[in-house]
Amino acid sequence: MRIERVIGHIAGVPVGTVFHRRRDVQRAQLHQTNQKGISWLFDKDGSKVGDAIVLHGGYVDDEDGWQQIQYTGASEGKDKDSAGRLLRSQSWSYEDNAALLLSYERKYPIRVIRGYKGDSRYSPSNSYRYDGLYEIADVRTTSSKQPAPDGSPIEICQFDLRRLPESNQAQAPVERHLIDVLEELDDEPTHVEKFPRSRSMRVRRLIRDTAAAQRIKQLYEGECQLCGLRLTGPDGSPFSQGAHIRPLGRPHHGPDVEPNILCLCPNCHVRLDVGAVAVDENGSVIVRADLSGVTLLPQLTVKDGHRVHPEYLGYHRRYWEGKGSGHAT
Repeated sequence: MRIERVIGHIAGVPVGTVFHRRRDVQRAQLHQTNQKGISWLFDKDGSKVGDAIVLHGGYVDDEDGWQQIQYTGASEGKDKDSAGRLLRSQSWSYEDNAALLLSYERKYPIRVIRGYKGDSRYSPSNSYRYDGLYEIADVRTTSSKQPAPDGSPIEICQFDLRRLPESNQAQAPVERHLIDVLEELDDEPTHVEKFPRSRSMRVRRLIRDTAAAQRIKQLYEGECQLCGLRLTGPDGSPFSQGAHIRPLGRPHHGPDVEPNILCLCPNCHVRLDVGAVAVDENGSVIVRADLSGVTLLPQLTVKDGHRVHPEYLGYHRRYWEGKGSGHAT
């Protein structure tokens, strides 16, 4: 049975699904075309409304902050020269921009797909990934940072998108309920903030072993990036955990993307979570607490196809600065 493209999630395509080519994204009904950035469809009244965008290193004015996106509209035909400069100002009358603007007015969610040419903090290394639903929070006409080839100013159609809460990213009712419970736990007052909060840590691990974490674990075949241990069960299958360097949820708001995930054994996962170990910008492993009898690798193991972004390692280190003296192993 053919799945129809609709506003919102596409049935059977979970958030975090990876596609090797743009054509695969189109075939999954996530996007209208295999080339354009903006996708649209016909609403019930026959109007064209935007339903999805692709972030793939498009324009100089685009900014990706995971939770917040600043997105540049489109122009009809060839709109950039070989250096990537816009050739002309954009118009709200162009159907792609008009469709996305109408979705803003009708408060429709937008599917966001990230490609490998996007911001390295959030993008997959060699593919495209469906990253869930965003709302268009604001629109404006503004001047591009970069003038036209002849030096004249370029006016662009600009959209501000904001990621919807995690419960909106889940497609199954049970998963939405569990995420709501976790958010309530995060909102409860606590005398000493933990990293992450121990009350919800175990529950999170039950439902947060996401597609991105699974891909990292498969890449390393269960081998811990911090100590090199590879645990196996009686059947020989490896056991490891996907550890988020900058934790998900409040108050940290780390993204669930491969550059923010490590493949760790359970012990090293706990060590990372409580700040007993950290990693510097060059990948050197830093011991921040007594680990008697434990041997860690001097350098974080990183395989081809896995970009561990230094911004997340830096966030983790800064959080634990002043909480104990550390030294590199």
